[in-house]
Amino acid sequence: MITHQFRYAANPVDARNYGTEELRKEFLIQDLFVKDQIQLTYSMYDRYIVGGIMPVSKGLMLETIPYLKSENFLDRRELGIVNVGGKGNVTVDGTTYELNKKEALYVGKGILEVIFESAGGEQPLFYINSAPAHKSFPTKKVSGGDAEVIQLGDEKYANKRVLNKLIVNGIVETCQLQMGLTELLPGNVWNTMPAHTHNRRMEAYFYFDLEKGQTISHFMGEPQHTRHIFMQNNQAVLSPEWSIHSGSGTSNYSFVWGMAGENLNYGDMDVCPPNELR
Repeated sequence: MITHQFRYAANPVDARNYGTEELRKEFLIQDLFVKDQIQLTYSMYDRYIVGGIMPVSKGLMLETIPYLKSENFLDRRELGIVNVGGKGNVTVDGTTYELNKKEALYVGKGILEVIFESAGGEQPLFYINSAPAHKSFPTKKVSGGDAEVIQLGDEKYANKRVLNKLIVNGIVETCQLQMGLTELLPGNVWNTMPAHTHNRRMEAYFYFDLEKGQTISHFMGEPQHTRHIFMQNNQAVLSPEWSIHSGSGTSNYSFVWGMAGENLNYGDMDVCPPNELR
């Protein structure tokens, strides 16, 4: 079963006037993982799709949705998958890939059938991102040893973290989709600080491995007009091209970042010094 919702893009000047409920309605994506369901959110930010897939008693096939107006989901799109749960299988046009927790799979344009299943009695949680594609590239699995790993931050600033570039230029050929996974070390809570924007790319953040009873405050908005959204474990948030995307938790956590736009340059960002945020 596939459940889908639609989100319009917001003007940054209008977003300055949003209250708590409006911010959560426009940008927060809750309830990503529902037993034996595929949950999708189609966004007008670069026509990006964010989704969660939780196969329990049966395999789940990624079928098209009305917004795509295509026979198959990937007729004009590419797909990135990161498993954030137990071991699971993804079958792509008859070829099965086993994904352990924090492993990724890229699936290119033109694939007809993608099926998600549990494996070995474990419970996988497949987090997916999808973007429009103009060219077909091969399916590729990315394990921990394949990722580009970068040590970032400093315990002095409570932001020491490990960044794992998974589906990025240089590791996987894609049209525009880029994805990675960042892990905050124990005692560290700040991510993506100093904050930045990138006017040629939108982004989505998915927070997971957050200790029960804890919360994350995700900061967004224009650098001089910031807002915040309190988030729980296994929730995602859309980040427009005009918005910062930074967060701080009441304990350490991990998050998957995904992005799309008109370039594949990870370093294309306009940094805002912390003391200039408003």
